[in-house]
Amino acid sequence: MKHTAEAVIIGGGIIGCASAYYLAKKGCSVIVLEGSDYIGNGGSSRNGGGVRQSGRDPREIPMVMWGIQNVWPTLSEELGVDVEYTQKGNLRLGKTPAHLKILEGLTERAKACGLGVEMIDGDEVRKINPYLSEEVIGASFCPTDGHANPLTATLGYYKRARELGVRFITGEKVLKLLTVKGKIRKVVTENNTYEGEKVLVAAGYESRKITESVGIDIPMQKVKLTCLVTEAQPFMFEQMLGTAEADFYGHQSSHGSFVFGGSTGLEPCEKDNGHGISQSGSASCICRGIMKYFPALKDAKIVREWSGFIDECADKVPVISPVEEVPGLYLACGFTGHGFGIAPGAGVNIAEMMTEGNFTVDNMEDFRYDRFKAKI
Repeated sequence: MKHTAEAVIIGGGIIGCASAYYLAKKGCSVIVLEGSDYIGNGGSSRNGGGVRQSGRDPREIPMVMWGIQNVWPTLSEELGVDVEYTQKGNLRLGKTPAHLKILEGLTERAKACGLGVEMIDGDEVRKINPYLSEEVIGASFCPTDGHANPLTATLGYYKRARELGVRFITGEKVLKLLTVKGKIRKVVTENNTYEGEKVLVAAGYESRKITESVGIDIPMQKVKLTCLVTEAQPFMFEQMLGTAEADFYGHQSSHGSFVFGGSTGLEPCEKDNGHGISQSGSASCICRGIMKYFPALKDAKIVREWSGFIDECADKVPVISPVEEVPGLYLACGFTGHGFGIAPGAGVNIAEMMTEGNFTVDNMEDFRYDRFKAKI
């Protein structure tokens, strides 16, 4: 087997797959190494499917806006699969004055970035979505937000990248990186050694241990999140839903089922059982929270539930950057659960970063890996 390519990507999630596809479009030979047995085995195929600009840190907004304007609308045609992209808006809900204060701050910061988002009161919320509870007293509404299918989008990038010659190798857990004459050169796995002039580390939280092998530390922690799916329901609405405190989010899929994510507040304390299984109280806790916003689902049955760890960066903003200390090494990690919607825009810019040294989006300095270092 050939173990050499121009670029070696560590991580077979949507960031790794999208970056591989856009690099291959530029004529690069690419190998993607995935530590698990399945492509998209982490959060890329297990999330609420939000494709949103609102409710984000202002540093993320330009990239996700660019992706929504230029990539998402035609992504199904480009990838040859139905990614189920729906652009019918995002309602970020509030039930208390404190919630509205959070939403007002997010809205003002997003407007300053040029995003079309506004605050609306509870009556306006229920005009858009009559299924929501009377407890909802207001929301932010961004009509250009939406949602998509995480599984088909991730596998769509994988399929098209393979058609362009990218080699994907699963079950290939990376142990360390090695340099030759000060430059990145080798990726050592449990079974083999791969070589490339450029290496992209896009392995979620595992990126931290991998980059530490060449002296680079990215301040991240693992946080466990839970998602659940209901049985199919009659059509109700097409908006993406979220909340001021981000404790509940989700949408109705084209199949009719609802895909919801949520939190219990105990996620940083939960253990990794190695099987993606949530704690026994997680689903019931999330369902109680959902019912306060969305009582119309009180009789819906939960048919599936899963959990997984996200790579939460210290400032909750991703690291997308070359590493000056190790020429040829690039990072794309710490997406903090926001990686799905931003992935197409990120993939395009990562490919440009690795081949041309520049970016389509202007504010990429905000994602540098060394932003956490003390300034002298």
